[in-house]
Amino acid sequence: MTGTEAGGGRPLRVAAIGDLHVTENDTAPYRDLFQEIAGAADVLVLCGDLTNFGKTGEAEILAEDIRSCAIPVLGVLGNHDYECGQPEVVAEILHQAGMTVLDEQAVEIEGVGFAGVKGFIGGFGRGELAPFGEPEIKAFVDIAVNEARKLENGLRSLRTEKSVAVLHYSPIAETLVGEPLEIFQYLGSQRLADAIDRFDNIAAVVHGHAHHGKHEGRTVKGTPVYNCAQFVLKQTLGRPYAVIEV
Repeated sequence: MTGTEAGGGRPLRVAAIGDLHVTENDTAPYRDLFQEIAGAADVLVLCGDLTNFGKTGEAEILAEDIRSCAIPVLGVLGNHDYECGQPEVVAEILHQAGMTVLDEQAVEIEGVGFAGVKGFIGGFGRGELAPFGEPEIKAFVDIAVNEARKLENGLRSLRTEKSVAVLHYSPIAETLVGEPLEIFQYLGSQRLADAIDRFDNIAAVVHGHAHHGKHEGRTVKGTPVYNCAQFVLKQTLGRPYAVIEV
């Protein structure tokens, strides 16, 4: 995929990987990989589940590897990063290491815009959960709606010719194929794709979360979506990260 040209008259090379699941027993788990990626790409995007339980120690271990990365690092948190109830602490540790944690902000790198959110569950098409009935259901759906709204606001704030949407949860069912059909509704939300398809300048969407899904799909409008969970990429590409030219 080609588009906005980075320095040297070539497309910006975006490396994406999700579901790192760093544990407290790890020692520099991604340092060598990040150095490899720095030689193959211009930007590193992390698609959530950066830690295994959202523990401070896990975030600090990943932070050291991020500090060693020679290219810009940005990304979003995942559901695992919320497990200990301190996602803001995880985000701050990673931010202090040099990672741009996308959520309420969008950034531009070499003429390409990046906006992202964690996303949420909720389902797709006729299986999408509606805000009807009990207040608990309405509150649940409101979270999904709010994540989509934040994504839309971030994308709208960008004035770049090409932009990339970064998620943890999937915006489409197509990249979930390979997972049990019964859990599709827990792996993503159509509302994220609805937000993305309001724009004409989205060059790519990257997400993680679906460890057994499919690497590539498209939104209804035709925007390319890439499942970058490292377990999917190892099977599909033979390496744990994808490089997408924008």
